[in-house]
Amino acid sequence: LKAEAEGTPITVGNVAQGREGAMLRIGVATADGRGETVIGLVQMLAGENALQVATRAREAVEELQSTLPKGIRIVPYYDRAAFVRRVIRTVETNLVEGSVLVIAVLFAFLGNVRAGLIVASAIPLSMLLAFTGMVESRISANLMSLGAIDFGLIVDGAVVLVENVVRRLSEPEGREKTVRQLTAEAAHEVVRPIAFGIGIIILVYLPILTLGGIEGKMFKPMAWTVVFALAGSLLLTLTLTPVLASLFLKKSGHEHEPRFVVRLRTAYLRGLDFCLARRLPVLAGAGTVIVLGAAVALTLGGEFIPRLDEGDLSISAIRPASVGISEVAASTGRIERVIKRFPEVVTVVSRSGSPELATDVMGIEQGDVFVILKPKSEWTTAPTKGELVEKMEHALEEVVPGVGFSFTQPIEMRFNELIAGVRSDIGIKLFGDDLDALREKGEEIARVVARVPGAADVKLEQTTGLPVVRVKVDRDRCARYGISVGDVLDTVEASRAGKVVGTVFEGQRRFSLAVRFDDETARTIDALGNLPVASPGGALVPLGQLTEITLDTGPAQISREAVRRRIVVELNVRGRDVASFVAEAQDRIRRQVQLPAGYYIRWGGQFENLQAATDRLLVVVPLALGLIFAMLYFTFGSLRPAALIYLNVPFAATGGVVALALRGLPFSISAGVGFIALFGVAVLNGVVLMTQIHDLEEKTDLPLLEVLRRACGLRMRPVLMTALVASLGFVPMALATGSGAEVQRP
Repeated sequence: LKAEAEGTPITVGNVAQGREGAMLRIGVATADGRGETVIGLVQMLAGENALQVATRAREAVEELQSTLPKGIRIVPYYDRAAFVRRVIRTVETNLVEGSVLVIAVLFAFLGNVRAGLIVASAIPLSMLLAFTGMVESRISANLMSLGAIDFGLIVDGAVVLVENVVRRLSEPEGREKTVRQLTAEAAHEVVRPIAFGIGIIILVYLPILTLGGIEGKMFKPMAWTVVFALAGSLLLTLTLTPVLASLFLKKSGHEHEPRFVVRLRTAYLRGLDFCLARRLPVLAGAGTVIVLGAAVALTLGGEFIPRLDEGDLSISAIRPASVGISEVAASTGRIERVIKRFPEVVTVVSRSGSPELATDVMGIEQGDVFVILKPKSEWTTAPTKGELVEKMEHALEEVVPGVGFSFTQPIEMRFNELIAGVRSDIGIKLFGDDLDALREKGEEIARVVARVPGAADVKLEQTTGLPVVRVKVDRDRCARYGISVGDVLDTVEASRAGKVVGTVFEGQRRFSLAVRFDDETARTIDALGNLPVASPGGALVPLGQLTEITLDTGPAQISREAVRRRIVVELNVRGRDVASFVAEAQDRIRRQVQLPAGYYIRWGGQFENLQAATDRLLVVVPLALGLIFAMLYFTFGSLRPAALIYLNVPFAATGGVVALALRGLPFSISAGVGFIALFGVAVLNGVVLMTQIHDLEEKTDLPLLEVLRRACGLRMRPVLMTALVASLGFVPMALATGSGAEVQRP
């Protein structure tokens, strides 16, 4: 440091102790109530595949194990790959079950094994083309990209073509023609409705590609995959399927329809005659159905996307801002021991405060508790996750009072935080200028929403209550001693956190070199005031003579958004949909909370996402409906047949609304995208039937009612088959209970 007058050097070791230490701790990690541990987090770059990254990370951990000192090991406690694999298994199961149902319907209605196999061959070949498109577009196989694949849609075109071929080969009028000629004629009869019908379905998926934001990220891969699959099926239907039919199907000379199909046709024609004889009552009944469907739609409620059951839990713990790190570690240990008592729990790992790398900055009073659960088949405390959460919450409130808890899931928590800036389902953001007024009105809002049915885990953002040592520098006194303000502040910094003055290198690693007074030197206000500050003349002046040191309470944090101060009331919604909850909460806040002038509220979280996505759907859905009508008009060149087929759309929508209501599902963006796809499917059968009506009108002189009756009889089987395979292909998704099924179900 310096040399004395006689030349004796004064080293750092003469006035200080040099040792390895740690910077001021701002975070702590614990596990299973057994004390502190060290945790690490592997972050994935944007655009990477989660399953591949997680797998490579686990392999890297295995390599590191052999290099660790004896008694130290790395134990992964949360692996996102496990959840991804469970979701993929659910999708695979749904696809297999859907294909079995579709093939069973084909064999049952066609009554011809060869015909059924020809139609079924479109499934693997179309999927091969779809996978090729996915690879070229860098779309991974996941819940969204494969979740909307319906093998019934894929075979619709082949069903119509093969059914017509089978019918023509069984007609006595075609005995003098070869199988190849009859197949060509049969294919020519239906090629137009098939091409335009499937083309319309492809067309309605294109507006989905215009979606932006989160819903665009989710549903664009699905739309591309369906477009690839349907385009492949259309190509195969128009090329390969007629060839296979001409090679493997034979003339029979008489109809070989299954008995139940004949009985269905007979019953259907009787019902058709009944309806044609009473057209006005039938129209009135149809209109009533649509009106009732619209009324049911208004009661559905709404949410952004269905909550995905990840299998694990994440608990946010909020303590008073004045808490110390040792108290946080002790409190977290109690929380972990309470949670670990539940037999459904595998392990509990907690982190509070901020890590050394600023990847997830939190105050020391804030913490996340990750609860890894066993499979549901092994649960004994509660049959559902909701009931398990309630029991955990009650147990924690009894053992760990004074701590606020919010239950969510690991991926869901991160998703909400990154997208909306809050970790809960809903964030009520109050904007204003004065921190005290924000706090007061925030507490009022929290009390009001806590009384709304469905509100859970209501908590107000911590903004006050942080104990601080306030050091106010007296610049005049500093000037008299010739001491700069910077020297005073350096002394204060060294007394608490330590002042970094250099870097120590050890191989490829480097460490900060910090100067810090020992704990006893500045433990109290008086001790801090007695710290000496050196003047340029060599005099040592007590810090207390240069500053005013007081204990005070300051803000725990000051949050800003859109250049305005704000405070957030966070809450989760349980037992009801988000849209109806927010509507009721908004009404109560409007009536019971009076905001000062210039203060305003914005609703964030899932509701904000729902609003943004709904606004986009209000553009996309009319665009899809407009494209459908334009395509129908282009197909028939007349408004009347186009309008008649278009009437299928409201009836299909009514059926979808009723299905959601019967399952107790609110309207979501998943359901909205499903309705867009439904509109395209709804017109396919209408195109097939209307084309047959036009053909009979041109080729015969029969009265209109007889034309309608004959056309409906001829096309009953293909129409019924396409409708059944398209709907049954989705049945496994609607009834699935595995991981990820919640998103597919609507």
